[in-house]
Amino acid sequence: MWRALLRAGSAAPRSRPGVRGERRGPSARTASSATVRMPEVNTDHLDEQQVQLLAEMCILIDENDNKIGAETKKNCHLNENIDKGLLHRAFSVFLFNTENKLLLQQRSNAKITFPDCFTNTCCSHPLSHPQELEENDAIGVRRAAQRRLKAELGIPMEQVPPEEISYLTRIHYKAKSDGIWGEHEIDYILFVQKDVTLNPDPNEIQSYCYVTQKELKQLLDKAARNEVKITPWFKLIAETFLFKWWDNLNNLNKFVEHEKIHRM
Repeated sequence: MWRALLRAGSAAPRSRPGVRGERRGPSARTASSATVRMPEVNTDHLDEQQVQLLAEMCILIDENDNKIGAETKKNCHLNENIDKGLLHRAFSVFLFNTENKLLLQQRSNAKITFPDCFTNTCCSHPLSHPQELEENDAIGVRRAAQRRLKAELGIPMEQVPPEEISYLTRIHYKAKSDGIWGEHEIDYILFVQKDVTLNPDPNEIQSYCYVTQKELKQLLDKAARNEVKITPWFKLIAETFLFKWWDNLNNLNKFVEHEKIHRM
């Protein structure tokens, strides 16, 4: 399975079905509270299911992770808006099985940002509605993680209740996917260790595999040689934090830094 996953990284890209472009979202406010006119972007060439998700409302924040508003996923991921300071809340889940292997996914070719890239178990955004806005002990973010683990990987929600998802710390990073789309997030780092049932959505994930530390290092080496692609946030986390956390899965409390935001 691991070798098949690496081979999948060099597969030829699939064509994307067309869809009518969506209407422009409402105006938002940046951290400086200046009103921003949202740009028009043609989405006719993008995957229909992924374009529908662009209408979801992400949580706008300032650089200290204080909520300042809401904006569509589309507008949060346009480089033109990111360059003006638009910043949103996100999360990255690292799920390990009981053999201490990490579940990786390869993002589908249909994804609008960073298609075909290998990354950690699940990466997404809490949405701007009451259940996922609740901030005490990051419970809203952990509920969002439970929702997306089901949506992307088909993990039954009862297998990953929020109380079994551990919140470690946050990272703030910015990265361009291409000339139009990118990321600018404060990313909550979430850990889970459990054996789960998987039934991935192929529109989200084209391949997946559990890896050992040695196998992940081999993948990172391949990415350094441009033989496969990995997401920029996964690269930052893997190079800076991941292996020391991985070595201490039974003692993660010493790495909990809820008051800190690592600027990457």
